[in-house]
Amino acid sequence: MISSLSNGQIKYINLLLKKPRARKEENAFVVEGIKMFEESRTHGNLIKAYFSEEFYSKKEKEEPEFFNDLSYEIIQDSIFKRISDTISPQGVLAIVEKPSYDLSNVLANPKASLLLLENIQDPGNLGTMVRTAEGAGFTGIILSSDCVDILNPKVIRSTMGAIYRMPFVYVDVFEATLREVKKNDISIYAAHLDGASYYDEVEYAKKRGILIGNESKGLKETTAKIADKMIKIPMQGRVESLNAAVAAAIIMYEVARQDRFS
Repeated sequence: MISSLSNGQIKYINLLLKKPRARKEENAFVVEGIKMFEESRTHGNLIKAYFSEEFYSKKEKEEPEFFNDLSYEIIQDSIFKRISDTISPQGVLAIVEKPSYDLSNVLANPKASLLLLENIQDPGNLGTMVRTAEGAGFTGIILSSDCVDILNPKVIRSTMGAIYRMPFVYVDVFEATLREVKKNDISIYAAHLDGASYYDEVEYAKKRGILIGNESKGLKETTAKIADKMIKIPMQGRVESLNAAVAAAIIMYEVARQDRFS
């Protein structure tokens, strides 16, 4: 039973929860909740599990085989609540190996359908985009290096498990990568207030990338110019633009709709 915040394992968990650099160096991140735990167990990238004493006691009586073949520790309830990143902890936490993807493989997909993200800062937005990308049948996400860390606990929760199935790659020079995307015959459509066409007036190419910019500033001018086409979502009332995740979802599902009826 781990019963102290000064325990080395607790310190390590806190480090992974709070420090993007630590997650990068350790190639690991933390998930919370039974759903995310089961997903990590299924996908074979679970490193170690931690359970609150309450969860463990109840589960051991009801389903003792649940703990078979697991590397795990029990944490005192009061300590578990202190380290949890959620308001109502379920008593399940795990350290998971970071997925690894190669840009060349993402670009080489003959059915490439990519989400291209520049300087996305809100963890909830990014997590929602990852989840929506999977739902819409997209094949990968490319992120500029200044996007929020995709392994941030809030991002992970928002993905609802899609983080395990959606390939993602961070790139240091985003504009150069967009040019590489185009060299692979992937057409780029930039969501932009100055778009020449509405998003549902465009016939999307079979290989395509949807380019979404920062929540408040949008895309950099130099980035937008690389796109093959700039598109926009019609607005009524006094609203100028939509939340980045909402805009991405609308466009991705238009792409998916066209695929279904093509």
